[in-house]
Amino acid sequence: MLLLVIRTIILYIITMIAMKAMGKRQLGQLQPFELVVILVISDLATLSMQNSGVPIVNSIIPIATITVLQISIAIINLKSEKARRFVCGTPSVILKNGEILEGEMRKLRMNVNDLLEQMRAKGFFDISEIEYAVMETNGQLSIMPRAEKRPLQPDDLNLDLDYERPAITLILDGKVNEKHLQEAGLDLNWLKKALAKHNIKNTDKVFFASIDAKGHLFCQLKAKDPEKGSPKPIRED
Repeated sequence: MLLLVIRTIILYIITMIAMKAMGKRQLGQLQPFELVVILVISDLATLSMQNSGVPIVNSIIPIATITVLQISIAIINLKSEKARRFVCGTPSVILKNGEILEGEMRKLRMNVNDLLEQMRAKGFFDISEIEYAVMETNGQLSIMPRAEKRPLQPDDLNLDLDYERPAITLILDGKVNEKHLQEAGLDLNWLKKALAKHNIKNTDKVFFASIDAKGHLFCQLKAKDPEKGSPKPIRED
């Protein structure tokens, strides 16, 4: 029993290292060949987990080999457009100038119901609102709506907006992120003074705190009783 646990831990670690080495990708963003690699690796890992008579090296070596091959293919794809087309394929335009391209749909073995389903997932329920639709190599549909149907943009109103950046996390579950403080051009003394303005004397009581590009602080304290809900967040305008 102990041997099985040890073998499982080793294979789990090897599999995690292999997946991390191949890069971060969401499941919906995987290329077909990448999905195959994941399935093969998972099958190889379970082979030695389920059968204690199979040497663990029989799983480790194939997993390592596939990982090296996958990394090599990724590097080749970065440097060669032809290799990338061969391995990943090319995007297909299936709707152009508001017209559905039946020929491309047939090549992809895709019917209109499939198209409508992916459109709805993107927030479009009327095909007449779409100017272009492209089926990407990972199976995701990219949509360009007609000019009069697209969301209003600041440029349409000639608005000159201020610079924006993602909010920087300063405190997470009571722990101050000093690296993020430095990135924001702040220090611990500033943070303590900013919290003191809202009668917060101890950062340990803060569940989450962040600061936006305009210097506005967002802060939420830890809930004394999670079942009764969290305290109202502090938002500086």
